[in-house]
Amino acid sequence: MSVYPMAEKQEIVQPEQFRFDDDGVFPNSLLPLLVYRKALRADGRDPAWLLEERFANNDWCNSWRNGVYSFAHYHSTTHEILGVYCGVATLRLGGAHGRNLDVHFGDVIVIPAGVGHQKLDASSDFAVVGAYPDGRDWDLLRGLPGERPKSDHTIASLPIPDCDPIYGANGPLRQIWKADRNK
Repeated sequence: MSVYPMAEKQEIVQPEQFRFDDDGVFPNSLLPLLVYRKALRADGRDPAWLLEERFANNDWCNSWRNGVYSFAHYHSTTHEILGVYCGVATLRLGGAHGRNLDVHFGDVIVIPAGVGHQKLDASSDFAVVGAYPDGRDWDLLRGLPGERPKSDHTIASLPIPDCDPIYGANGPLRQIWKADRNK
């Protein structure tokens, strides 16, 4: 089964927004985590390749294919996108006091730098394409003593990406994140 971005044939999918406050372990973010539900659908092409291509066309590069770590972690050097191209999973977002979220084939999740995330459960075929704005390199932090305040400073200095990973320069991400950063 494969997919194509709905933007090619339908209107833009507006993302769900989730906010997570600093919990003392994970910095989380003032920017909301975005979930584009069913942003992709089948048409006979390879879904992972289509996600990689769409993300790269919108300057979300340095992509990889795999699952999601089962331990809580976050990134301070970049935001991250996860495009589900196979299976289903339950992710914990925002740390121990965050939210459990079920994700399915076709969902795309944009995780702001600092937001804790981990896989709690998944189907045996669960897989995602991950990528980063401007192809940034990512770090792997687990909320351990000594990570902050350096990670807080690094997160605060990150720019808002120039393009929404699915819909480009005029997509919802920039509008939503700019509005939230200006609050």
